[in-house]
Amino acid sequence: MSAQHTTWRNWVAVTALGVGSFTIVTTELAPIGLLSAIGNDLGTPTSQSGLIVTLYAWIAVVAALFSAVVLSRVPRRPLLVILMLILALSSGVAAMAETFPALMGARVIGALSHGAFWAMIGTVGAQLVPPNRVGLATSIIFGGVSAASVLGVPLANLIGTTEGWRGAFASVAALSFAVAAVCFITLPKLPGREGVGIAAMVRVLSNSRFLRIFAATVLAITAHFMAFTYIEPYLNAQNGISPSAIAPLLFAFGGAGLAANVVTGGLIDRRLKSVLLVALCLASVALWLLSGLGGGLGLLGTTLLLILWGGAIAAVLVGFQTWILKEAGADALPASAIYVAIFNGAIGLGAVLGSYALTQAGLSQIFLIAAMATAMGTLAILLLTYPATVLSSVE
Repeated sequence: MSAQHTTWRNWVAVTALGVGSFTIVTTELAPIGLLSAIGNDLGTPTSQSGLIVTLYAWIAVVAALFSAVVLSRVPRRPLLVILMLILALSSGVAAMAETFPALMGARVIGALSHGAFWAMIGTVGAQLVPPNRVGLATSIIFGGVSAASVLGVPLANLIGTTEGWRGAFASVAALSFAVAAVCFITLPKLPGREGVGIAAMVRVLSNSRFLRIFAATVLAITAHFMAFTYIEPYLNAQNGISPSAIAPLLFAFGGAGLAANVVTGGLIDRRLKSVLLVALCLASVALWLLSGLGGGLGLLGTTLLLILWGGAIAAVLVGFQTWILKEAGADALPASAIYVAIFNGAIGLGAVLGSYALTQAGLSQIFLIAAMATAMGTLAILLLTYPATVLSSVE
């Protein structure tokens, strides 16, 4: 096989991993756009239906840390293919669930593969390409996470509107199976690596710079998913917004996120801190206005604020991931595993806090609390200097 063909095949594998990251995060977040339909079909209140996001996220936390320590020596191609097939099985079973406990059980299975897959793919990308292309491979792979965070929910909502929530889960199952097939065909034989010991985890967690970015991640991601988990019920409750308008509104949110990724992509290497600060401030303002103005916004006002929020949070997600990778160096695997665990833990925490706030104070207060937490995350970033690799490139 020629070197050129090998390079072409490896880049297809990198792209497949990017689609894989899109798939796992879409699987995690898909219920957000389907909570009302799931609750109505299975006879559960919206606050309880949100737990299928919470439990999934928290199990993914454990799976990410477990995989970094226990599965790191397993050859990559069979490991990633099996993990994606497990995800496909989970979504397929979820699509056929007749009771809420059955749906929850299917989600638990998927969460186990989700955490392990996400924790592994960053280091796999580095094994697939030359050293001078690692950055590009990483951006492609984790671009799927960002895209899923802003587009996965509107896509699931759109499918759910036309085919029902079961059709949305079945679609994710089919995509997972396709990714597994492409990974099997294109991934070369890649050996596992030395296991990540507890010492490496402790080294990352004892670094004050990592602790600050992790703190900012907890605040911003918890705040985002506290509000975003209940965006579909929030939009349903607004005056002047019909159920048929929800999918286009969520697509506007997602489209703004993709546009923000393109705009910030050229800035983030040299202006990482500035991009994060501006994005966090804009997200906080959007959430505050959605809370304060509520039903008086109308369709146009709601659309504009969703566009602002979607663009801002996409830049935040890319910024956090970029900061971790630039900061980590030789500790990339343990740092990435901890970041994935924290990210998913924050998703679950946000869903729980949102559920509690929903029952105690109502939908609009969820957005107010989220705005305040996002503002606190801004302060955590403000106290950080650029990662060393960014400083060296600027200097």
